[in-house]
Amino acid sequence: MADEPLVLGIETSCDETGVGIVRGTTLLADAIASSVDEHARFGGVVPEVASRAHLEAMVPTVERALKEAGVSAKDLDGIAVTAGPGLAGALLVGVSAAKAYAYALGKPLYGVNHLASHICVDQLEHGALPEPTMALLVSGGHSSLLLSSDITSDVRPMGATIDDAAGEAFDKIARVLNLGFPGGPVIDRYAREGDPSAIAFPRGLTGPRDPAYDFSFSGLKTAVARWIEAKRAAGEEVPVRDVAASFQEAVVDVLTRKAVRACKDEGVDHLMIGGGVAANSRLRVLAQERCEAAGIRLRVPRPKLCTDNGAMVAALGAEMVARGRPASSWDLSADSSLPVTDPHVPGHDHVHEVSKENLYS
Repeated sequence: MADEPLVLGIETSCDETGVGIVRGTTLLADAIASSVDEHARFGGVVPEVASRAHLEAMVPTVERALKEAGVSAKDLDGIAVTAGPGLAGALLVGVSAAKAYAYALGKPLYGVNHLASHICVDQLEHGALPEPTMALLVSGGHSSLLLSSDITSDVRPMGATIDDAAGEAFDKIARVLNLGFPGGPVIDRYAREGDPSAIAFPRGLTGPRDPAYDFSFSGLKTAVARWIEAKRAAGEEVPVRDVAASFQEAVVDVLTRKAVRACKDEGVDHLMIGGGVAANSRLRVLAQERCEAAGIRLRVPRPKLCTDNGAMVAALGAEMVARGRPASSWDLSADSSLPVTDPHVPGHDHVHEVSKENLYS
């Protein structure tokens, strides 16, 4: 094995089949097959549709990643896969594929945590993560504040959403405004031409007695929907751009305010933002402004690495190999509610055994 491990990562937690290959902290390939268009007519992700799409896309996406990276499968030092959290059926497709490749190639298998992978992917952009690092993860399924002193073994939850995640709220408001699915990119686009101070939408869980680091966007979502309904009931035109801008500002205001507060309270001078909503342009700008004012260094990967992808799984897998973490056992299973406190799933205490020969052709 080279000093920098060569690892292939498989990500199938939701609607995108991602396969990435990294050497140490260098990204060699990031192949993605998305089924988002198949879900658009339903206004959200349909688990069974996502699972079937992963089945169809898996082998071609792996082959595309190997070709893009210019490496042979036999040269890999390990196979990493998202074991959870996520959609159970979708996760099972990825875990099953990873097991098959790992066994056929005679390589160790690493089941890793989806959320920890979102943090680790920043190493591919900005180098090794400082220890500790505060991470704000925002996506369609998660809004979390996490403190990591070791991305392979120690990730501590500081706060999380108690209802709708930020990305979920974006999708729902886009639906109310008839802007389509997914909602994040289209809301961001319309908001750029709107006035973020036009409508005073509420900021959830920001009162003096509210949990310092938890998030709630359900009340905001309801307030925006009722405001729109009232306009329509009165026969008035809904100012879509101003609604989008004002709603978006309410979300990113809370996210960045709480993230900076957590950094100050814990004495951490680095903030990493990841997850699909981290691609939001206003979130990036406001986070940068507030971090600079607080003397905090902000790290945000480029937008393509913020959304679900195989590169982030490969990055965490490579870190597991480099630090000598135990491989997962062959009875590794998908866990739709895998806690972030488990960055990886080593399996039982018995030694992980790989196949005696390379069966892959």
